[in-house]
Amino acid sequence: MKKVMLITLVIFAAATFVMAQGPGYSPSNDVLGAHLNYGRGCAACHAPHSGAYGNGAAQHSDPTSGNVALWGQDVVSLVGQTFYFGGTGPGQNYAETLVGFTATTPDLNITLCLSCHDGNLAKGAMMKNAVYEPLPSNYGTWNTIPTLLGNDGTTTGNYLNDHPVGLNAAISCGGTYNWDCTIVNGAITWPSGTKMYQFVQNYGFFVSPGNYNGTPVVTCTTCHNQHLMNVVKVTHGTKSGLASGYYQTMFFVRAPYNPGSGTAGANQTAQFCRECHGGESNEMNNGTAGTTF
Repeated sequence: MKKVMLITLVIFAAATFVMAQGPGYSPSNDVLGAHLNYGRGCAACHAPHSGAYGNGAAQHSDPTSGNVALWGQDVVSLVGQTFYFGGTGPGQNYAETLVGFTATTPDLNITLCLSCHDGNLAKGAMMKNAVYEPLPSNYGTWNTIPTLLGNDGTTTGNYLNDHPVGLNAAISCGGTYNWDCTIVNGAITWPSGTKMYQFVQNYGFFVSPGNYNGTPVVTCTTCHNQHLMNVVKVTHGTKSGLASGYYQTMFFVRAPYNPGSGTAGANQTAQFCRECHGGESNEMNNGTAGTTF
């Protein structure tokens, strides 16, 4: 009898765990999370009047400050600077020269994000270079994540240890990424019957690449939704085979992403990277396993 009760409890616990990872997730704190900016809220990034001047940065501000997205952080020290991302090996020419508010290319959001997250040339307001979210105990030895990328404890101004972003960080089909997809007017598509179509049915395609002259490129907001730190809304359909609903995420990631949920979480985090890196996917290696949440 005790054995039966124990098995029942284990099954119930497992069911509860699955439900917690599924489409019924309800965040217990504000979805804006760290971007509440220690009490300033939306106005820290989006000044309702006068841009960075309205937030007291008149001495250094770009005269076009706030003309895009009512941006309230000072970007003038970043514009025109060239950063190098993602390693120094052959073919890794991921240089990005930061643009200003008058830019018409999709990389302006890199400048805007770095106006808080650089920490070297731009001293972002209220940034403490520590993760805001409580990290799961199995996440790593050091329970911190650097948020000032250009001042992260390595060489100051080092971006070689950060994922490539910018107009040179192009996403392609075949070759390096190895997905059997197609690109139409800068948008990635996956015809029925392809391995990528199978992947999207198993998991989804949540990233949001920029479009530069008909080529999809990686920017900060390709992977991150800056307005939702802990939850992502999934709609079952052409871009996801998951059940519609709300799923847990972390770090403003655009997809279900919860490394604290053990094996299921590890699968989530791996699948997120495979949206672009198809060569490492189950499907492109003759696997058929779907995701486990």
